[in-house]
This record gives sequence, structure tokens and C-alpha cells, in this order.
Amino acid sequence: MTRPLYIDVHILQNVPPSNLNRDDAGSPKHAQFGGARRARVSSQAWKRATRLTYAGGLPEADQATRTKKVAALLTERLQEREELGQEDAARLATALLGPLGITMSRTKSEETSYLLFFGRRQLDAIADLIGGEARELLSKEDKDLADSVAKLEIEAELMRSHPDEVALFGRMVANRPEINVDAAVQVAHALSTHPVHSEFDYYTAVDDENTKAQTGAGMIGTIEFNSATLYRYATVGLHQLHANLGDSDANAEDTAAAAERFIEAFAKSMPTGHQNSFAHRTLPFAMVVALRADQPVNLISAFEQPIHGTNGLASASAARLAAEARTTSETWGSAPLKTLACYPTLDEKTNKQLGEAFGTSVPFPKLTAQVRAAALSWLANGALS
Repeated sequence: MTRPLYIDVHILQNVPPSNLNRDDAGSPKHAQFGGARRARVSSQAWKRATRLTYAGGLPEADQATRTKKVAALLTERLQEREELGQEDAARLATALLGPLGITMSRTKSEETSYLLFFGRRQLDAIADLIGGEARELLSKEDKDLADSVAKLEIEAELMRSHPDEVALFGRMVANRPEINVDAAVQVAHALSTHPVHSEFDYYTAVDDENTKAQTGAGMIGTIEFNSATLYRYATVGLHQLHANLGDSDANAEDTAAAAERFIEAFAKSMPTGHQNSFAHRTLPFAMVVALRADQPVNLISAFEQPIHGTNGLASASAARLAAEARTTSETWGSAPLKTLACYPTLDEKTNKQLGEAFGTSVPFPKLTAQVRAAALSWLANGALS
């Protein structure tokens, strides 16, 4: 396997009034940190937003899907490829999924009992294993059909040629660890750098067909919201990503490109909770990418003491992040091999701090291109150029 290289991504992002990720009561998620209540966006919410943004730039055939409807999707492919009726295709699809230990739901007969994450091309490859023998297989009794299908390399197809999304985010199947894929990406829960108090938006909707004699709202309600400067963190294990994509010199370019696209997708993605109500689409205020050969380092400790202020919080958060990065490197002897950053022009003192900690700011497209070049160099030489 390639020597370990971790690509740490640190983002500060201002988010206006919003409810990005709500709990079971409809309230924005929060957490206690450093003795203060913070706004929180779960890692699951931002991973899904990142994955959808990432997939949006790929041809559909190269995308992955996470679904309980794998049997239905496989049935559709068998109907098309083998010219089968729906009932015969469904029987054959169920048999093909049997060796994977995938059982159907007891409550919804058309769904499997758990979500499975796989590539669309992988499902096509499983369907292609039939090779025109569908009708011969269907002529057999269930036991003989299962025995025949068990000889096909179904599990192998699910473990080869992983799409980028599966290679990045991994796959976990509790009762079939043989088809698990170790994730190359870890994403932290986003936390505000400062204390947060929720507010409520009281809204009304007017019935357009009311006459002058009909007064009052057609509907009333409330939405809880907050606003925050968030610290976001993710890390990519380049070596694990390379292994998941094949671990060969031939796929070094694909691995580097996937790492670059992940950084772009993570930076530009946004969870969609109540998006139509708040239009909370923002881009990061500042971003730092640190390439490390020792271990990933989350710099959330920069904000264990919450930031307070009435004249903006992002600039102070950036200065605090720079100080924490330098302290961590000096105290623990754990400096990154290379640091790249993209941040705005701020006051002279803050920009000096950021420059000393992270180097000169570069435009985002140049930053991602430099990450890709560094990844290629590492995969080729085990060192950064």
C-alpha cells in the first residue's frame, strides 16, 4: 500500500439564519463545547451533501447509490438485458442477491432489509454475469437456481471497480464484513466557533382566494433557526483512497483527481434543510488544507474557549485557527508537510498571522490543483514535490 498521507481540510464558513440540520423536534442541532451551547451540523448531513455535490459532476453510469431498492434496480436491468417479464426478472434478481446475504424486508417486500451502497456499474456487472443464460436458470427449482447462481463471482463484482463515492465514503454491511469497504474520508460534526442562541420565525400564509370579507391567515407556524460561523473539518486518507480504487500505478491519476474533487465538493456543498425558507447558500470564508504523513489533526481546540464579539466573528475565528495550528505544530512536533490556504484580505495583523501559519493565500481553483499535484507526487515518489 502507498505510504500514508492525510489531507486535512479546515473550513470557516458564515451561515446566515437557517436550520440546516434539524433534530427530532425540528430544532437546529446543537452541542455543548467548551461550556457553551454551539450550533452543530452532523457529519452525516454534510457527508451526504458532499456526496451529492461530488456525484453531480459525474456521468450517471459512474455514480453510486445507497438504497434498499437494489433488488428493484437489478430487476430492471435483467428485464432490459435478458428480455424477461417483471416476475421472472424479480425471481432471478433475488437469487443473484442471495450469495451476498442480502435479505428482503419483512414489511416491504420490494425492499431489502438494509441500505446497500454500491456503484451503478457494479450492479450492471452483476446483471451481466447471467450472460444470456437467464431462461435456463429460471427453468430450475429454487434450490438448484440458488446453487447455480452461487458459482458466479457476484461478491467479486461488488468488490472491484469501486466508484469514487464508495472509495471515498466506504461501505459497511454488519452481517457481511467481506463486502465492507474502509472509508478514505472522515468528516467531523461542524460546530460554531461561538455561543449560539436559537430564535423563532413566526410565519403566516395568506389564502389567495380570500375575499375582502374573509380575514386572517390561511396557515400559521414557526421555524426555529440560528446563524453561525462554523468550523468544518474533514480528512482524506490518500493511501486508503488509492487502495480502494485499485492501488496501482495506473490509477494514481484517478486517485489524485478524486481527492481534488472531494475537496471542491466538501467546500461548496451545503445541507438543504429548510433551504427554500432561508436560502442559506454560502461559500467558505476561509479554507486551509494541510498534508500530513503522521496523523490527521482536527483543530477544533482553537474554539474550546468560545469567541465573543459584536463586530463580526469570522476574522477572529481565522486568527484563532492560525494560532492553534502553530501551537499544535510547535508543542507536539507535528507540523504538516505542506499547507495550502485560501482566505480573504483582512486587517494587517490578522493577515500576518494567517500568512505565518498557512502561507500566502491562493485562489481556490489553484489550491485544489496544487493538492492534486501533491497527491500525484506522493503516489509516484512517496514524497511531496
